[in-house]
Amino acid sequence: MRGLYAEMGSVNVPSPNHHTLCLRDLRVGETAVVVGYASRTAYTHNLLRLGLIPGTLFRVERRAPLGDPVEIRFRGFSLALRPMEADDLLVRRP
Repeated sequence: MRGLYAEMGSVNVPSPNHHTLCLRDLRVGETAVVVGYASRTAYTHNLLRLGLIPGTLFRVERRAPLGDPVEIRFRGFSLALRPMEADDLLVRRP
C-alpha cells in the first residue's frame, strides 16, 4: 500500500494551458484524457485509486438535466461525478 501512496504523491498538478480543460467543458459523447488534478484532496486520491490516473482515456456518457452529476466511463465501468468533484479533474482532448 505504501507504494500506492508514493505513486499518488508523485502525481503533479499540471499548470493549466490552452489545451487543458475541465470536465464541464466536454459534451456528452466526447472522449478525453486525464492530465491531472487541480488540487490534492482525499477525494482526488480516491479517484486515483479507482484508476482515473493521468493518461486514462474516458468518455462522457451523460449529464443530469441540470448538469449535476456527470457520468463518465473508463476502464470498463461508469462513475458519476458531482460538479465540485468534476472541476478538480483536468483533461485534454486526445
